Amino acid sequence: MKIPKIAIAGGAALTLICCWAVAQQKTAEEASWAPKPLTKTVWQAPMKPHTKLADVLAAHKGKSSWRQVIVDDDHLKAEYISMSPGEKVGRRFHPDTREWWVVMAGELRFEIEGQEPFTAVKGSLVQVPMQTIYSMEVVGDKPALRFEVNIAKAHTLYPKSVEPPKVPGLEWIPVTLNRKPMGYNLTNKPHINYYELTKDPAYKGGRFIHDDRAVSNIIYGSEKNLPPVNPKARGHFHPECAEFWIILGGEISYKMEYFGDIIATEGDVVYAPPYTFHAPRFHGDKPSCRLAMNGYTNIAHLFDAVVPH
Repeated sequence: MKIPKIAIAGGAALTLICCWAVAQQKTAEEASWAPKPLTKTVWQAPMKPHTKLADVLAAHKGKSSWRQVIVDDDHLKAEYISMSPGEKVGRRFHPDTREWWVVMAGELRFEIEGQEPFTAVKGSLVQVPMQTIYSMEVVGDKPALRFEVNIAKAHTLYPKSVEPPKVPGLEWIPVTLNRKPMGYNLTNKPHINYYELTKDPAYKGGRFIHDDRAVSNIIYGSEKNLPPVNPKARGHFHPECAEFWIILGGEISYKMEYFGDIIATEGDVVYAPPYTFHAPRFHGDKPSCRLAMNGYTNIAHLFDAVVPH
């Protein structure tokens, strides 16, 4: 049986393409020039290289209801918020942004449009997509502490049946917007729990928030599984956006340009501004975990092209 010449030629072309693809994969990336300001990084308040949860709690000692802004930059805003037993966040939604929370203490009963109500506890990660009505209430006899994140300058709208808060300089007018709850897709889920996930010995983390204006990744592991530290390696930086982390468990070490070494523990927040080299690493004898957050779906990590050994 004769094989048509066209088939032979097509097969040869496919082989060449495959060989080229393999060769491309093995070819080292050509280094690129990237801008790096000569001026030293300055952390703009309220951001700090290392915000310790212990210090935040001490600043509000004796109070059960309070809030403190931790991050407020061009991309994201994050706050620590404590609410008293029985305190509520009434029904509301955000017209254009996704919001998410990490529960650090207490119990919060969430009602999210399209979902069965659930109670979030310590270790819970909860999110609500845009145009989706939600509410929450502290249940039990203890205050609830949460870390709340939204897109910078996000706005809140309220259903017509809810009386909005009085805000100086604003009036509330009835509107329609063809509201459509975005729902959950990709890796987005309304509720997961860090402690439940890490019961699986094979768990290594994963994406929690996947949005066109924000990303949040759960990064979980142990220092014992990492290669030795190269003390001369500076890590990486991001030219377009800051990155910050809340520690979900264990300890994470950071080498932070212009600041030095950081050891962050559960509930602490670490913030790296744009253009600032940083090198996070699992730390200690036990597994540890950080929740990384930034404003880009696939943020570029810029490393030194040549790292001294």
